[in-house]
Amino acid sequence: MWFGSSMIILRDVMINVGGSKYLLPWSTLDEFPSSRLSKLKSCNSYEEITQICDDYDEDTHEFFFDRNPSAFGMIVSFLAAGKLMLLHNMCVLSFQEELKYWGIAESRLENCCFQKLFQKVEELSEEHKEDELQRAKLMACAQKEETKYGRFMNNLRDMVENPQSGLPGKIFACLSILFVATTAISLCVSTMPDLREEEDRVRMSYLPNKSRMNETICVAWFSLEFCLRFIQAKSKCQFFKGPLNVIDFLAISPYYISLIMGDDEVLENDHRPSGSSYFEKVGLVLRVLRALRILYVMRLARHSLGLQTIGLTVQRCAREFGLLMLFLCVAITLFSPLVYLAENESGKVLEFTSIPASYWWAIISMTTVGYGDMVPRSVPGQMVALSSILSGILIMAFPATSIFHTFSHSYAELRKRHKRLHAQLTRIKMFLNVC
Repeated sequence: MWFGSSMIILRDVMINVGGSKYLLPWSTLDEFPSSRLSKLKSCNSYEEITQICDDYDEDTHEFFFDRNPSAFGMIVSFLAAGKLMLLHNMCVLSFQEELKYWGIAESRLENCCFQKLFQKVEELSEEHKEDELQRAKLMACAQKEETKYGRFMNNLRDMVENPQSGLPGKIFACLSILFVATTAISLCVSTMPDLREEEDRVRMSYLPNKSRMNETICVAWFSLEFCLRFIQAKSKCQFFKGPLNVIDFLAISPYYISLIMGDDEVLENDHRPSGSSYFEKVGLVLRVLRALRILYVMRLARHSLGLQTIGLTVQRCAREFGLLMLFLCVAITLFSPLVYLAENESGKVLEFTSIPASYWWAIISMTTVGYGDMVPRSVPGQMVALSSILSGILIMAFPATSIFHTFSHSYAELRKRHKRLHAQLTRIKMFLNVC
């Protein structure tokens, strides 16, 4: 009971946390009976003290704790002032562990800090779930590797879906990017007037068309890639629900549709003066289908982390984009009648013939494009134009910060996910090699 008697004499308690000393009155600790420091008062022996703190100096009555001194400084401020905040330069989850150690409830955090902590815990929980799910899938794949068919499907899946899995995956990804670039360049070059005249002459002479041959080779590769992705997919129904797979199908299908409908014959009859309306309509459909080949560029999202980040950002910022469109629509509806009224009352130049026609001017003005095809001439109209431009700048700037932070967070998240997946694949392959 020697400690108990000395405790009654001392009014204050000396706490040493990581080399930082704090002198606290026992009366302050009495307000938080469930905290670790408050439990020291009920200790009657050295053994009981060491179960709560790391060490104790009997001469100076100083308690030693090997914990983070910065986090304890915030806790001391809370004990004295009653406000608990998060540290900006400390991990939120580490601070949560410090609160648990000192016996301080998380609910005592300020509302903004508590929401930040809750959001971080939710994100960590989702990441753990994704990791467990991915680990289960990888272990299932590892078990299926015991058969030759399982090893073949796993190697095919790594080659098609994971370029970092090895040399075959990198070669496959490079070939895919090369054919996408070739298709995009071929589509742009084929619209040049000189090459279009050459294609017409080749079509009339029934010689091989180089552009057509190039398109055939590229479509053959894309078809092969699409079939390989379909074969290695575990769930065929889930495969067709993927957005990138839908884009692949939409990009490939125009070529086969044009083959079925007879592309050259329809286009030849379409250019004849006596061509029927049927061939004209079918020719228009084929030209639209040919233009859809530009969808091949979207396939680069499979191999580009930046494009994947843009897609994820658009998905997560759907609410912000919706608010932006709402603000623009309201402002356009407001400024279009105003500029129409101002210009028609002046009677100088009747460029703004109606309010619907003024909508086009409001759109290009508020988005700061300014083609100059419709310009207000009167002073009231110019004042309306100035107001619309300034409003457009402010409206476009409102969600920009939120979208930028979402983009940065999504990019960092995707990078961590790819690194984590690559590390898991490496560990599983090492485990299989050992076994």
